[in-house]
Amino acid sequence: MESEDIPRSTKSPQTPTSFDSATSSGGNCRGTYANCGFPGVSPPPTYRPIRAPSINLSPDSSLSQQQAIMLAPVPQPQRVILVSPPYDFHVPTKRIHSPEDIKRFHSSESGNNFLGFVAALSESIGGRKISDTCHQSAAVNSILSILETLVRWVDEIPPAPQSSRYGNVAYRDWHERLLEQSESLMLTFLPDVLKSSVVEIVPYFTDSFGNASRIDFGTGHETNFAAWLYCLARMGIIREEDYQALVARFFVKYLELMRKLQLVYCLEPAGSHGVWGLDDYHFLPFIFGSAQLIDHKHMKPKSVHNEDILENYSLQCIY
Repeated sequence: MESEDIPRSTKSPQTPTSFDSATSSGGNCRGTYANCGFPGVSPPPTYRPIRAPSINLSPDSSLSQQQAIMLAPVPQPQRVILVSPPYDFHVPTKRIHSPEDIKRFHSSESGNNFLGFVAALSESIGGRKISDTCHQSAAVNSILSILETLVRWVDEIPPAPQSSRYGNVAYRDWHERLLEQSESLMLTFLPDVLKSSVVEIVPYFTDSFGNASRIDFGTGHETNFAAWLYCLARMGIIREEDYQALVARFFVKYLELMRKLQLVYCLEPAGSHGVWGLDDYHFLPFIFGSAQLIDHKHMKPKSVHNEDILENYSLQCIY
C-alpha cells in the first residue's frame, strides 16, 4: 500500500489562459517570445493542477479549475464502524492496481470511514499542546510500550560500518526481529476473542516501519501505521476518548522511533517528490500539527521563519 505508487489523474479540465485567448484571436505569441530574446521557444503549457477536483462540475460551469479544488470537500471526522461477531479476519492483499481501483476505494464506505478516522484524530488534538493532560487508557499504554520496545531494539542493534550514504544493512536485522516478534507483541493487548485478528493486523503493523529489501521509508509505510490504528479502533480496542493520547503520546512516540531509524540506519526516502513534497518521509505530522495551531494566539504561517518561535514551541507542537 505504497502511497508513492498511486497514479495521478491523467485528465483534468483545462483552464483558459491569456495565451489561449491570444492564439484563438490570431495573436502572435511566438513573436512576443522572440522579442523577449527567446526565439523559437514554445509557449508554456496550459496549467494542470496536481489533482482533479472532488466535486462534479457541469460542462458549462463558470468555475475555474482552481476554484473547484478550493471547493473540494475536506474529510470530516466520523465515528469508526465497529466490527461485530462472528469475526472473519483475513490476511490483507493488494487490491489497488489501477486508477479505477483508487476511485472505487475513495468512494467506498471503508475508504471514507478511514479518512474520517484520521480527521477525528486531527480534531482531537486541535488547539492542544503535546504536554496537555489527556485520558490515557490501559490499551494506549499497552501499545505505547510496544513502540518503546522497538526503540530499545535500535540501541541493541548498532549500524554496520559502511561507506554508502543510504541503507545501512543493520536495519534488516532490526526488521527481521520485528517480523519474528510482531505476533507476540500484538497478543500482549488483544483480548482472547480477538486474538485471531493477528493474521490481519500484523501485516499492517510490520509494514509501518519501512521496507527491509530497499531499506527505505515513506508515506506509504506511514499510511500502513494509520491503517493499523484504524483496525484497532474498528475492533473497539481504542476508543474515541483515547484519540488525544493516541496523537499526543502514541503518534509522537512513533515519530521519535521513525526519526531514530532514519538517522541510525540511514533509511532512504521512498518515492520522494522533492520540492513537491512537504517532507521526504512523513505526511501525518502536518495534518495533526496544523490542527494544533488552529486559532493559536502567537503562531502564524510566517512564524516558520522565526527561529525563536520554533525553538520555544518545538517540544509542544508536532509541526
